[in-house]
Amino acid sequence: MSSHPSPKPGAYALSMTQVLLCGAMIVTISMGIRHGFGFWLQPITQARGWTRETFAFALAIQNIAWGACGPIAGMLADRFGAFRVLVAGGLLYALGLVLMALSTSGLALTGSAGLLIGMAQSGTTYAVIYGVLGRNVAPERRSWAFGVAAAAGSFGQFLMVPVETWLIASAGWQNALFLLGLAACVIVPLALGLREPQRSVATTGHQQSVLQALREAFGYRSFQLLMLGYFVCGFQVVFIGVHMPSYLRDHGLSPQVATTALALIGLFNVFGTYGAGVLGQRMPKRYLLSAIYALRSVAIVIFLSVPLTPLSVYLFSAVIGVLWLSTVPPTNAVLAQIFGLQHMSMLGGFVFFSHQIGSFMGVWLGGRLYDASGSYDIVWWLAVALGVMAALVNLPVRESPIARSGAAQAA
Repeated sequence: MSSHPSPKPGAYALSMTQVLLCGAMIVTISMGIRHGFGFWLQPITQARGWTRETFAFALAIQNIAWGACGPIAGMLADRFGAFRVLVAGGLLYALGLVLMALSTSGLALTGSAGLLIGMAQSGTTYAVIYGVLGRNVAPERRSWAFGVAAAAGSFGQFLMVPVETWLIASAGWQNALFLLGLAACVIVPLALGLREPQRSVATTGHQQSVLQALREAFGYRSFQLLMLGYFVCGFQVVFIGVHMPSYLRDHGLSPQVATTALALIGLFNVFGTYGAGVLGQRMPKRYLLSAIYALRSVAIVIFLSVPLTPLSVYLFSAVIGVLWLSTVPPTNAVLAQIFGLQHMSMLGGFVFFSHQIGSFMGVWLGGRLYDASGSYDIVWWLAVALGVMAALVNLPVRESPIARSGAAQAA
């Protein structure tokens, strides 16, 4: 069995502090904006006379576009560096938000809020940022660094959710989207802090072609299991993030309760993702992932079983917040351990594609089954069952470096 060589001291192209700071701020903006999209569901559908499924389908396409473009964005970042990908992603994000505000048909909304923003997110979030982190952070601190970046995305939710609801209330939903488009442009100057010398991108670690890396990964059982678990993660978090505000309103709770709930999820996920990164340095990551998925199911069951009050919503939000994106650091750290760093962004993009297929199903089924039955209950319980399945499939994951033949290592 081979091990992946660690860079020598002083071999890193960028300082860890610079990479963490700029990467965390980019993720804060990108993830912070997207976590508030659920608050536009009712204003847009009421203003345009659309069903909830129309809006939900556009966001479902956003998630699937994000996932489908993720491997491509990751491959480009691995080959040419993250800087160009981040600049393109930031500008595309701004354009998508502006066109989302101007959309007057379901098809236009699907193209703007769906395709454009989904493509933008593939180039401005975890897969690309984690590739830079992996190449510029020592292996013994990598899981921790991934936790810091994931915590930044959570802080973005905590910060941006109340800002976005305030913008909608004070400036109107269209102007709020225009202002967020300006915020997305800030990603472009921040990307300068992640600009790597070309040689550091092309020559890091074990050398494989793209096709060799894909054949190796997709033929490896642990990679398949990680993808399956990440599907469940996407289903759960996007269903809750998009549909919970409307679920709470349907049960007579005020919009302020939903705003506070999503902000609490973001706040507590700062601690959850950071803690997952720290724990990933100290215990088998497969056990950590299994526990996270199992605890999500327990939290949802309790939430559905007790009377729905502001207090029960806030307690659920705090608990599910700790578990929200805490799967991200250990999943990506396992990928780096197994396959090395050369194609990490690309492989992370494929695993995330599975996450986004789950996201598509969660957000679309939420709208579809609500329109059909007048209730979100079926999707809530489906999220519980999937969480149990994900807890089980992560247990057999092997975290050690993949065995490679001498011929493969010389390729």
